[in-house]
Amino acid sequence: MKHVTTYLYAEAVRLLPHKLLLHPREGCDVRIESSDLAIHPAHHLCWQRDVYDNAVALATFTERCNGLSIDSRIVLQHFDDRPLDFWVADYAVLDPFLYDPAEYADLCAYILPTYSPIEPLLNTWLRSFWHSGQTVETYVLLDRINRAIACDFTYPQREEPGVQAPAATLAKRAGCCRDFATLFSAACHYLGLAARFVSGYQCSPTFARGLGATHAWPEVYLPGAGWKGYDSTSGQVVGNDHIVLAVGRHPESVPPVSGSFVATTHQSPSMQIVVELAEIPAQAR
Repeated sequence: MKHVTTYLYAEAVRLLPHKLLLHPREGCDVRIESSDLAIHPAHHLCWQRDVYDNAVALATFTERCNGLSIDSRIVLQHFDDRPLDFWVADYAVLDPFLYDPAEYADLCAYILPTYSPIEPLLNTWLRSFWHSGQTVETYVLLDRINRAIACDFTYPQREEPGVQAPAATLAKRAGCCRDFATLFSAACHYLGLAARFVSGYQCSPTFARGLGATHAWPEVYLPGAGWKGYDSTSGQVVGNDHIVLAVGRHPESVPPVSGSFVATTHQSPSMQIVVELAEIPAQAR
């Protein structure tokens, strides 16, 4: 994996600390073989684990500069090639259900809404494929929500920073991947399900060979299965074509690169992001 972020400034600027979430989360489905992070200009790098157990690199800079380059190179193995092969605890097969009290204590923060209450809007939208009091298979309900977003909403090019509020996404029937992930999570919160926001990469067969993209999607906690990813942009369950960099309760808390600078003018910097994902043949490893 290659992820290069480049900023060019109109004048020499003083860079303030930058937070980097560029190290994939390891687990039973992901193993990192090697990693390298090259940053210019001169800097000091400090690694830490945040409250969500994400690997965070904090870069502080010692000199003024006209540009900033962050180059991350990682080789990993990904084993989640059967995303639909999972087990759900008996008590959670049908929705609605209540989480086990021992788990609920840790999950309650992921059930609270992250945006202003929009229950009437969500209820009206969800009513097209679900109604209050209805008993339905939990997986089926989540699949309906996921596919409804992917099929019924448009995906225009949106370069504005930040995340669109769920109410705006519902009103416009349009958004980008991070907006769709936020809407899916809001629907889960409305249903009493724990959900969180994921920042990562996607490598799709529809992309040109070697190209990847930064991406965002939600994860919902299913007893027995754990955290399961749903790509509301494609309508699919997340598998080994998705690579998780970081997770968080609020969608604006986990951008891959965040930071600021001090300058004498108000001109915005130019930015370029290049993401390349390639498979290494087994005989070449």
